[in-house]
Amino acid sequence: MGRVLIGIIVLLGLAGVAVAAGGVKGQPAAGTVVRDRLRDGTPGPELVVIPAGSFRMGAIHGGGDPDEKPVHKVTIPRPFAMGRYEITFAEYDRFCQATGREKPKDGRRWFPFSNWGRDRRPVMNVTWNDAVAYTRWLSEQTGQRYRLPSESEWEYAARGGIEEPNWWGFSVGENRANCKGCGSTWDNKKTAPVGSFGANPFGLYDTAGNVWEWCQDTWHESYESAPSDGKAWEGGEDKRRVQRGGSFGSKPRYIRSSARGRGNPDGRYVYLGLRVLREL
Repeated sequence: MGRVLIGIIVLLGLAGVAVAAGGVKGQPAAGTVVRDRLRDGTPGPELVVIPAGSFRMGAIHGGGDPDEKPVHKVTIPRPFAMGRYEITFAEYDRFCQATGREKPKDGRRWFPFSNWGRDRRPVMNVTWNDAVAYTRWLSEQTGQRYRLPSESEWEYAARGGIEEPNWWGFSVGENRANCKGCGSTWDNKKTAPVGSFGANPFGLYDTAGNVWEWCQDTWHESYESAPSDGKAWEGGEDKRRVQRGGSFGSKPRYIRSSARGRGNPDGRYVYLGLRVLREL
């Protein structure tokens, strides 16, 4: 049954979030952890299969910022595989070694002794262009189609079928994420190793806080005329790119699933990293 798309709809969270159960023939079922091999035989990033479905995008319960409106329905027509974690320094450093790129600093760039550690910490100080180059390298290494998620794919996956402001509920709670005021060891100090907090209902870690994550889309000031098919919204006069998820230095309102950020594609910051998507 898990190999054939069946006519059962599972309702997750509040009304308005419909996720198709089962999988497509020849594709792994939703929730499956996927890990491709690189050319040297070593494993690539861990991915989780996200089901196709529909959801309401934006500040559903009011509040939020003007750029989170109007709330609109988006349909994700096909399942995809999303990074289980934010890309780590260990994963990104392998890319740098293979391509001769300079490794990004694991701390504040202008402070010579600001080093927070690499390995399982999320990579940071990477530009949007760096992030795209990394996804292209993964594609070349694996023969699969890697890319940055569209903004709507990102929010759909981050919500995990939940319409509340955070995937765990309305309030920020205690020790649910790494942000300024989230009650963790790393709050407003530095990044946490990936996977230090619980996973959302789709099995993704750190979609709230730790580091902002680049998306494919160019920045638009609102969702007026936004696509409803899950594709990236590109074009327009503003060349900045969308960032999602908030960071260790963000206030709780900016780690909500609908909160948005943006930045120049050549900007690199201590609070900014990436998560990858693989098409199925």
